[in-house]
Amino acid sequence: MNSRKRVTGALVGLIALVVVGWIAKDLASGHSSKPAPTAGASAVASSGASAGSNKWPTQSLSSLPPEAAATWKLIEKNGPFPYPRNDGVVFDNREKRLPVKPGEYYHEYTVPTPNSPDRGARRFITGSQHEVFYTGDHYSTFANVDVTK
Repeated sequence: MNSRKRVTGALVGLIALVVVGWIAKDLASGHSSKPAPTAGASAVASSGASAGSNKWPTQSLSSLPPEAAATWKLIEKNGPFPYPRNDGVVFDNREKRLPVKPGEYYHEYTVPTPNSPDRGARRFITGSQHEVFYTGDHYSTFANVDVTK
């Protein structure tokens, strides 16, 4: 009887591992049941944006929090960044809220949030074709950023 309980426990554990692995694989591959944000989203994208990125509102760099302008200057100079392990890394666009592009097309940069105990939720996402997107809510919504204004 004791042996039977161990076999049953092992099978239940194995099934649980398979289910968790399946869910993790599904999440890692970017499948999401959430719809893409609408043009009324509270984030920002860029000048020089590629075709298809006009579904987001365009905001001037000067209309963003003051920390955004400082971060943009660092991006233009290629650093140094306040979060070197996180800034300039590839942004995978898993939720596909930005136009789908191959491989290492997008990179992300932290826009610091004053008084936040961590990096906060604000980011710039840059594209290889000079697109600039801003999110103030950790990738939930985006907007184009016109960095010339």
